[in-house]
Amino acid sequence: MPTYNAEISAGSLMPLESKRIAALLLTQPDETAWRHAIEIDNILQKKTPATARRQATLIRKRLMTLDVQGWRMVAERESEVQLQLLLAAAIKHSPLLGDFLRNVYALRQRRLEPALAPQDWPDFLAECAHYDPAVAQWTDSTRPKLFQVIVRVLAEAKYIDNARSMRLTPRSLHPDVRRYLGERHETYVLECLERAQ
Repeated sequence: MPTYNAEISAGSLMPLESKRIAALLLTQPDETAWRHAIEIDNILQKKTPATARRQATLIRKRLMTLDVQGWRMVAERESEVQLQLLLAAAIKHSPLLGDFLRNVYALRQRRLEPALAPQDWPDFLAECAHYDPAVAQWTDSTRPKLFQVIVRVLAEAKYIDNARSMRLTPRSLHPDVRRYLGERHETYVLECLERAQ
């Protein structure tokens, strides 16, 4: 299995939708109930069933990297906890995002540089291709799309102020999120999130 995948291009953190999917997962739906909630009840409030299905699939894959307690925290806790857990789930689902935070974001921070730069992305992908040759095969349209989504994820999680300036605004991990990840020995995720401080 490749180290990196381009699945993150399907969407950013989508906090509102993720909250609804987490609440749905807590009901332990079978496939019929899942499909009904997504396509008939349209709990994500999307214009087409295809869009709802695509986003629901991505969100479910991310949330499945957490456990029932994680879903409950996403569904019921305040925005800060919810966003940090969604970021943790996105990192678990996409090492591309995790390594970008750990290697590029953290490096900029250590050098006291105020913002990410567009050149960071091709440099980072070139580095990734050393570990996973499949990265070199990604199309010219996929590469910038991935960067767009990762920047949007970081803006949603409040790690940068916005997608235009990309100014670093590192967060402190909420104690409950740190405890949740620590108890589950999520060292890689913690390293990604804590280096970025």
